[in-house]
Amino acid sequence: MIALFDLEKRLVQIFVVFLMPINTAFADNWPHWRGPTYNGISEEKGLPVDWSEKKNIIWKQELPGASSATPVIWEDKIFLLAQESGQISLLCINTTGKILWTAKVDNAKGKANGERTMASPSPSTDGKHVYTMTGTGEVVSFDYTGKEVWRFNAQERYGRFRLGFGFHTTPVLYNERLYLQLIHSGGAWVVSIDTATGKEVWKVERKSDGVAECEHAYTSPCIWQKGSVQQLITHGNDYAIGHRLSDGKELWRVAELNPKDRYNRTLRFVSSPVASSGLIVIPSAKGRGVVGLKPGASGIILPGNKSEQWRLARGTPDVVSPLIYGEEVYLNRENGSIACLNAKTGQEHYSERAHAQTYRASPVASGGKIYVTARDGTVSVIKAGTSFEVLYKNKLNDQLTASPAISNGRIYLRGFKSLYAIGNK
Repeated sequence: MIALFDLEKRLVQIFVVFLMPINTAFADNWPHWRGPTYNGISEEKGLPVDWSEKKNIIWKQELPGASSATPVIWEDKIFLLAQESGQISLLCINTTGKILWTAKVDNAKGKANGERTMASPSPSTDGKHVYTMTGTGEVVSFDYTGKEVWRFNAQERYGRFRLGFGFHTTPVLYNERLYLQLIHSGGAWVVSIDTATGKEVWKVERKSDGVAECEHAYTSPCIWQKGSVQQLITHGNDYAIGHRLSDGKELWRVAELNPKDRYNRTLRFVSSPVASSGLIVIPSAKGRGVVGLKPGASGIILPGNKSEQWRLARGTPDVVSPLIYGEEVYLNRENGSIACLNAKTGQEHYSERAHAQTYRASPVASGGKIYVTARDGTVSVIKAGTSFEVLYKNKLNDQLTASPAISNGRIYLRGFKSLYAIGNK
């Protein structure tokens, strides 16, 4: 009887192990340029904070061309874009640093060496397929072997892009839909694509009274979510707009980001909005205002509207997207200054500079620390909270304009020349 009991106990243990998710060996995936919750936050603990070319580099893989696109990660596979000579490529690299395959996304006129490439939009993944978009408008789905599933060209389908500095918008992937934001002088559309087929689910015109260069948006859309409720947020041409996911219907729009009484005809938006469950932070451009919006807003949101948590007249980042972490909002401006705000009131706790340089990448946060990335290869690690404290400054021999990606205890940094896997040794 004892032997039979032991056997039954052992079978139960095996059954429980069998029922455990097969990916428990992996921590957070990083399926989107701003991570699993679309806001730059990782729940992982114990990430590296101190590294150099000779310290805490697990591996370094040379890349065939430059890009500002952030890598995306699913379990043991990393996907990134590169503009090499003659083509824009999607690379699949495993977490040991080996290139598994390369797939052609589109043609290219030449190899990219800097941040202005046709490979700027970041890919995204759902664990089965990888979805890419290029500055030429080529939208392509690949499976995990590099086989093409479907493709279309957004310029052919929705009109030629008319932008002063090229197309750099990253689509947002959510629940079997890929949402495209197309805002330029040739038209303004928000489109939902079925990820299984590449077919259009819905398309809405994104109306605006903006003019001149304001019509050019280099931002990327984001998702606000709380429980079972979600909204798509698009940003550009003087307004931030919340859309219903099912049909694209406009739910709200934040106005006066480019005030009519002092209108700036060159106020093109580059910095993208970010959302937590309780707050949506909406930047503008060229030192102008920032809005903290309460979820659940409706209609046109003018200054002083009850749906505003707060509104600042100045201080926006121009390129880098904001970060909401804990009880604070962080605005990392392109000259290196970092403003920390109270998320409830918008009151500034500090405005300091960690490292004087040019910034393009958006910050990420994990374990009570903020990681801010300068173009000269320096990543400053800042203590989260209301007091400014730089914990570490880490320099690599590369230029960094892609935002960091975090997965399974590592930070992945995509430089113009190489991909770095950084971890504690």
